[in-house]
Amino acid sequence: MSLSIEGKTAIVTGAANGVGLAIARHFVEQGANVVFADRDESRLEAEVGDAQMEEGARLHYFAGDLRERLTIANLLSATIDAYDRVDILVNASRQMLITDPLDAEDNSVMTLLEQNLMTALRLSQAVAKRMIHQAARDGQDEGIIGTIVNVGSIAGRRTQPELLAYSISAAALDQATRSLAVSLAAERIRVNGIALGSVMSNNLQIRLADAEELRQGIIDATPLGRIAAPSELAETVQYLASDASGFMIGQVLTVDGGRTLIDPVVEPAH
Repeated sequence: MSLSIEGKTAIVTGAANGVGLAIARHFVEQGANVVFADRDESRLEAEVGDAQMEEGARLHYFAGDLRERLTIANLLSATIDAYDRVDILVNASRQMLITDPLDAEDNSVMTLLEQNLMTALRLSQAVAKRMIHQAARDGQDEGIIGTIVNVGSIAGRRTQPELLAYSISAAALDQATRSLAVSLAAERIRVNGIALGSVMSNNLQIRLADAEELRQGIIDATPLGRIAAPSELAETVQYLASDASGFMIGQVLTVDGGRTLIDPVVEPAH
């Protein structure tokens, strides 16, 4: 099977910075047509504005709040207008909030479920319907007709009180990946995901700017002894989006430098 995604059309959310931007750029380099989607229009314009003006451009950007159902419909319409189809969806938009687990007025769980779970779920449903439609239109009676990759976090498997809301949303996204994979398999759409450890996104760079102890703590907790660069995740996502993973559905690959493999307690357990 081939890792090639050349000629495919992909939507990548969260594509204004960090992991989403790295994935979207990598897909363009690999010959795919890519719609960079994000709420931050100024960042999108700065990253890809000039490139999308070129004749025959293989990338476009779309700015909007994907928590809104109309925005999802508009994103899909813009993609079809530009490339007449969509073959790959990468849900890479994520938000993290610190939660007070004892504050009954803290609404961060609902906020992150809406942002990190429901946005990905609604967009996946809309894109899947389009994939089914275009397969019927094109007479594609055999083979996989599309792939969806959800970008989540190892927080869905670990427990940190201050990340209560983020952990719940990450765990929910993992389950959505598995459930969608089973539901869409009969339609010949593959769904998989990745769970990330610490990645040097723009937000993490800001958090670590004056927090050397936190930086060292992350490094010490990671067997590979470093924080990942956003570009390192892009090839894993390409694998899941390509024919190379053609018999894989519902899997959430852990990409964390080994962080979830170790017990942070130094003393041996008895």
